[in-house]
Amino acid sequence: MTTNHSALRIVLAQLNLCVGDIQGNTERIIAAALEARDTYHADVVAFPELAITSYPPEDLLLRPGLHRAVRKALLRLVNEIQNISMIVGYPLYHENRIYNACSLIQDSQTIATYHKQLLPNYSVFDEKRYFAPGEQACVVELKGIPTALTICEDIWEPGPTQLACEAGAQLMININASPYHIGKAAEREQLLKRRAKEGNMPIIYLNLVGGQDELVFDGGSMVVSHDAATTFRAPEFEEGLHMVEFERNQTIRPKRGAYHAPLEKEENIYNALVLGVRDYINKNQFAGAVLGLSGGIDSSLTLRIAVDAIGKERVEALIMPSRYTADMSVEDARTQANAMGISYQIISIEPPFTAFTESLRNVFSGVPIDATEENIQARCRGVLLMALSNKKGKMVLTTGNKSEIAVGYATLYGDMAGGFAPLKDVSKTLVYQLARWRNRIDGVIPQRVFDRAPTAELAPDQKDEDSLPPYSVLDPVLERYVELDQTPDEIIQAGFDPRTVRTIVSMVNRNEYKRRQAAPGVRITKRAFGRDRRYPITSMYNET
Repeated sequence: MTTNHSALRIVLAQLNLCVGDIQGNTERIIAAALEARDTYHADVVAFPELAITSYPPEDLLLRPGLHRAVRKALLRLVNEIQNISMIVGYPLYHENRIYNACSLIQDSQTIATYHKQLLPNYSVFDEKRYFAPGEQACVVELKGIPTALTICEDIWEPGPTQLACEAGAQLMININASPYHIGKAAEREQLLKRRAKEGNMPIIYLNLVGGQDELVFDGGSMVVSHDAATTFRAPEFEEGLHMVEFERNQTIRPKRGAYHAPLEKEENIYNALVLGVRDYINKNQFAGAVLGLSGGIDSSLTLRIAVDAIGKERVEALIMPSRYTADMSVEDARTQANAMGISYQIISIEPPFTAFTESLRNVFSGVPIDATEENIQARCRGVLLMALSNKKGKMVLTTGNKSEIAVGYATLYGDMAGGFAPLKDVSKTLVYQLARWRNRIDGVIPQRVFDRAPTAELAPDQKDEDSLPPYSVLDPVLERYVELDQTPDEIIQAGFDPRTVRTIVSMVNRNEYKRRQAAPGVRITKRAFGRDRRYPITSMYNET
């Protein structure tokens, strides 16, 4: 291969790093830098935002030990890497302040350091809790090209780009830890095109990839030219080193590189869920996953995600029928488990349920059967799943979806018991869409799982719609109320039945206490339950 030494060659290290693993992250950074130098013959290798600690480190930033470990890691990078320039993100502790920073390291020294100017403090972000803002542009010479260093939020407003232009920048590198939500990639690309035109210069956008608790970082690093053409786009949800090249004539122009088109909606969401589950299990060092397989659509999709995430050998299921479980439910659960080749056991909850109700007979005397008995059944299942988790070191995946969690159609310490909730931000309607999309690939979910009316099977002939509005009504109302912050009156004005709307809103409001105790789960929307939506449990505020 002939190398054009006049071109600027930059490797984008789209890495999956782990929060707090400073030594491990530093090893990954060193390995990537050496590969960029020796295999790609790059001039520069760039790493994501806060690469040394990974993102978001949250209150770890307040630990003095973290400060010392970061300094040690930086010193190691300065001393060990030669003959290639590195742009590395990290938290910088200086004069009793912490900055979200990145440095250009070359020739055994730190050439320049940039402090992130715009600190997001909305949605899932809390950067003003930890960081002080920078105030100046940072323009460095990369093979003779004046290049601005910026970090993530700096491109979401025009100010930092304008400062970079005024400082003489002809190219911008923007390192990111930008979390995923549906439609985010398209938002980023349009934003980059706008900034590139405003600054009249190409922008390199480098993003983190991987799962971190509720967040998923989707990669999708890209290059946009000064005239708003996307000349390179990395794959989504995949690690990799990606070379991009720039030529300097009258202007700085990126050479056209690989273009990995955005994924279709269902595949995009599904891959985010798989990555979130895989990294939560692996980074927390669980041996595998266990879940309750009911023969319903939620547990079917959860099982499919788990197997795609960590492999069938590490996934185990319990089928736990009750006196109300239909034969077809057990048959469909077994069919799916066998088709996927996972280990499973069938354990009836009738003996523990009978034991509990017998123990409570005198206490319950004269009181009619109600949801209490339904919840006892769900909690019997939770006890069995948690016992298997404890015994085998596998994490319990809960199978509830966003629609159920929103309105409290779930049992604390029962079907809510577990360590991670893959479908926590996935509405029931979207559960069906994702399951149909994935089933077109291998068809392991039996067709009647799609055809049957949703049911918890905790009472005779029970259907979800006995307690809830139809999901075709419930989900649009929840989207408007939870994700779009519309008032009940605004939702009613959109054509929904007033009584139904007020019932749904009341259910959402009074079940905050349940959601506060729920397992974390993958965030895929702009407003997930968890760090996205922080409502008080005790509140007299009422919009109904």
